[in-house]
Amino acid sequence: MTQDAAASTLSHEVCMARALQLARRGCYTTHPNPRVGCVVVNGERIVGEGYHVRVGEPHAEVHALRAAGEAARGATVYVTLEPCSHHGRTPPCAQALIEAGVSRVVVAMVDPNPQVAGRGVAMLREAGIEVEVGCLEADAEVLNIGFVKRMREGVPFVRLKMAMSLDGRTAMASGESQWITGARARTEVQRLRARSSAVMTGVDSVIFDNSRLTVRPAQLELDDGEAIAERQPLRVVVDSRLRLPVAAACLRESGRTLVVTVSSDEARRATLEQAGAEVLVLPEATEGRVDLRALLAHLAEQEQCNEVLLETGATLAGAMLDIGAIDEMHLFVAPTLLGGEARPLFALPGLERMAQQRPLQIDDIRAVGRDWRIVARPLPHECAAPDDV
Repeated sequence: MTQDAAASTLSHEVCMARALQLARRGCYTTHPNPRVGCVVVNGERIVGEGYHVRVGEPHAEVHALRAAGEAARGATVYVTLEPCSHHGRTPPCAQALIEAGVSRVVVAMVDPNPQVAGRGVAMLREAGIEVEVGCLEADAEVLNIGFVKRMREGVPFVRLKMAMSLDGRTAMASGESQWITGARARTEVQRLRARSSAVMTGVDSVIFDNSRLTVRPAQLELDDGEAIAERQPLRVVVDSRLRLPVAAACLRESGRTLVVTVSSDEARRATLEQAGAEVLVLPEATEGRVDLRALLAHLAEQEQCNEVLLETGATLAGAMLDIGAIDEMHLFVAPTLLGGEARPLFALPGLERMAQQRPLQIDDIRAVGRDWRIVARPLPHECAAPDDV
């Protein structure tokens, strides 16, 4: 869509779709803030566009208003998230819209942040500006699915990434797993890491693979206008007994590595901290294991994590699935067989009858290089397929 597009083509949906397109450019850079885009329309023309590039910098509305200049007066503004009404790192965007003299603001969704939550809309209306809410709301929620979940439920959105053979195996019995999938699939994993606030794994996965758990910008294939953050996502290693080797590659990378444990071994803790780890002691859940619900709450509240990428083995993956903590799965399937002795995708002890199966909703299947990617969501147990009659 060009900036001299005819008014007949500039419907609410078209303009909001453009704002959402702009917002996606900040997919990798706005943590912990939401991704927001803004379009300013005056008469038959788009006169300003902007998006939130990174935390601490001006919000989308400010960029769009600066681009529009005096043409913002009397204009209609399309913004993917309710303009903020409070002073944070930047002044309130609702006030900037008022001072710019816009006549109407179309908002995709109300901000779930309790600090805003309708206050921005109210501020605009009190200033005599017409406000409409709900244009492409579902699309706006998906764009900020992690931010929305953190604000509404106090936990981050968790994506599980696993690579497996066609017979559902993730590693040989020895733990060897590099590489099951091809280069193209690994590029997709880099994109998943780059958009995440944290990458979470179990200590066994680190011991076997010695993964760095980092974003490698050189392996990313960015779309037009996208940028990559300088920061690395927080690395989270679930390590109940503090078995993480001090020579682990993740401890030598830039950024933070948070080791989560229930162990009271102060000497071992000090050794890991000296090697560069941060150690978090959480309550024990069962059988000496970390309370994963408490961990997710910590990541949301203390670390402001919106999206967590879970890259791990069968044990932690099964435990997270058991407590209903996995929101979405990205399963990369390689055209190969590893055999019955290889390690399974999930450790789910106690499943003995078909009625106990864990149903999934498959949302997408597509080729990724020589491999296939399945995107699926866990469903409630009661949604399992009924027995054939």
